[in-house]
Amino acid sequence: MESEDTKKIQEMKTDLNLLLECLKYQMDNPLSQKEALVTIHSICQQNSDAGVYFREIGGLMFVKNLARSSAHSMVKEAALYTLGTVAEKNVYCQQTLCTSELFEDLIWFLSNNDSNTNLKRMSVYVILVLVSNNRTGQTLVRETGCFKILSELFRAVLSKYELNLSDKNVFQNYQLWSSVCGTLCVCVNNPQNDENQRLCCSLFPYANDWLKNCMLPEIIRPLCSFIGLTLANNTHVQKYFISVGGLDVLCQVLVQLESESHKTLSSAKLAVVVTKTVDACIADNSTFGEVLAKYHIVSKLLALLLHENLDSAEKFSIILTLGHCTETCEKNQYDLFKNNGLPLMIQALTESQNEELNKAATFVLCNCKKITEKLSLSLRGDNEAEQLEDINMKEKNIEEYWKKAKDILHRIEQLEREENEEKTQREKYKDNVSSVKINVQNTVKHLHTDSIGPKAEDKDTSQSRKLQSYKSHGFMSKAYTKDNQMKTLFKSANPVNACYRESGQSKTLYKANPNCNQNLQKETSEKKDSVSQSSDHVFKHPNLIVKNRKQQLPVTDPFTLCSDIINKEVVNFLSADNCPQIFKYRCSGCIAVGKSLNSRNFSKLLHSCPYQCDRHKVIVEAEDRHKSELRKSLIYNKKILLTPRKRQLLSNECTTSGGIKERKNRKNFTEEEVNYIFNGVKKMGNHWNAILWSFPFQQGRKSVDLAQKYHKLTKRPKFVAP
Repeated sequence: MESEDTKKIQEMKTDLNLLLECLKYQMDNPLSQKEALVTIHSICQQNSDAGVYFREIGGLMFVKNLARSSAHSMVKEAALYTLGTVAEKNVYCQQTLCTSELFEDLIWFLSNNDSNTNLKRMSVYVILVLVSNNRTGQTLVRETGCFKILSELFRAVLSKYELNLSDKNVFQNYQLWSSVCGTLCVCVNNPQNDENQRLCCSLFPYANDWLKNCMLPEIIRPLCSFIGLTLANNTHVQKYFISVGGLDVLCQVLVQLESESHKTLSSAKLAVVVTKTVDACIADNSTFGEVLAKYHIVSKLLALLLHENLDSAEKFSIILTLGHCTETCEKNQYDLFKNNGLPLMIQALTESQNEELNKAATFVLCNCKKITEKLSLSLRGDNEAEQLEDINMKEKNIEEYWKKAKDILHRIEQLEREENEEKTQREKYKDNVSSVKINVQNTVKHLHTDSIGPKAEDKDTSQSRKLQSYKSHGFMSKAYTKDNQMKTLFKSANPVNACYRESGQSKTLYKANPNCNQNLQKETSEKKDSVSQSSDHVFKHPNLIVKNRKQQLPVTDPFTLCSDIINKEVVNFLSADNCPQIFKYRCSGCIAVGKSLNSRNFSKLLHSCPYQCDRHKVIVEAEDRHKSELRKSLIYNKKILLTPRKRQLLSNECTTSGGIKERKNRKNFTEEEVNYIFNGVKKMGNHWNAILWSFPFQQGRKSVDLAQKYHKLTKRPKFVAP
């Protein structure tokens, strides 16, 4: 590697020596000199050490003298361009060329009327390189009078506000003017030079005129750069710029660009450039922010901040400008608060990961802290005044409120009295019904013992004995005469009889029940209030199950089942608020007895119940309809598929069990169909689906059938299309 580097260095040195000799011995040939200078420029641009070696062999001073003494303009241009490149790449070459003699030569090139535009451009380029990052160069520009020449060019190069950049001469003049702007920017900044900044103040009125009359980005960008760098960190220059109306002009330009930013992205980008210039004007003296309040710049900046295509650096410059605007000016703070600027700052803090942007947003929020406190205090004062007015209005209407309140209290007392009366009646009903419950349980026990006995006649007699015991209780008749609603609840068949009908224990027991009913009916004709009538309506439908009793109901004792049902119904009756409430029918699906239910045994339970409530009846009917639809559509191997199965399994079962699949019936193509195929191919090409849909083919034809038929017809020998 070292040998290769040394070879390259030796080749570079050899080339520079040969080119320098060519320049010396080709004085009468400007074209060869220009080509040699261009080659030296390319070598020095690629390697910074080449400039140092070229300076050591005396090439730099020779090119400098060549630019001064040559009579050919193109040689001067090439020589100046080479000097600028070498000085830009190497600091030592810059210091060597930074002399008053060279600046005087450059002034002569710029002030000479015979110098063309390109020569002046190359001269300005050399000045820019010598002054950049060089305080000595900035001083020489001012002391040699070069700054005056640059100022004159800044004013005189562009004479008309309407620029036609498509014109070659106008475009060359514009390039010279933009180079002068760049050179002036370097003269006042990096490093900052206060004296040069004050000298540039004389150019502010000219810059303001151009900003007012020309809104081209080619003009606004160089001017904003020049103004911003001239104003930077210099309060004296900032005051002068504001005094000549420069800040007002920038605000007007910013307002116009912001209105156009929603249409074009270039306007938004250009508005950000103007925003940076405004920030440079007010950064060191926040009192100048009052000028911005006249043009509502804060609202414009917030609208510009919402532009989606701006990057983080551009948003940072906007937020920093907002911070300087709202630092001391309460009007701008209020505009920020009124235009929802605080939520935008908070959003910028949460979403952005740029530290500088977060610091700028924090700066804005700190500035608006005082105004938010003032606004909150003012809002509190307003709220207090409103509250006082409300209190006065309430005091005026307080007498009406008292009247309404007294009426409400009177109504509440009446309701409480009615509730107390109802509670006393309910307690009486509970005592009466509890005695009824005990007597009914005794009758059930007695009937159960009689059903085990051998004779049905004894059952009738025992039941009649138990029923006589009901007659002895006189309080039941009194309770039912007090409330007529209780009579409607106790009308229908005996619950014990219904329970024994569903159980299906024995035929003798079933035969004995009608006898019991006859005896009960005889005794109820003698007495109006009977316990059998009172309990029958409540327990009209039991929740026992007839079918699959061994599987569904492990406890098959009719006594225990009937007692459970009676207990639940009586508790429900006691818990009801109003006695006359009519109870709904109960079915085996409403009460879970025995084992836990699931989707399979619950369906059997509902179908086996002869007494179904409305809700479970709808469920059973819906399930039956669903099964009937499945029988029609999904029958494989004479089985109903109630659960989803995979298609592959279904296809395998069909092929394995059913054997060979049925082939579809073959239908020969008619002559009309053949004509349809050829006509469709002529019109639509090989789009078989489109052909199939466009012509009336026989039912069952597919696009594949048409394609196969067409290929078979075309493959035949001596085939002629119809």
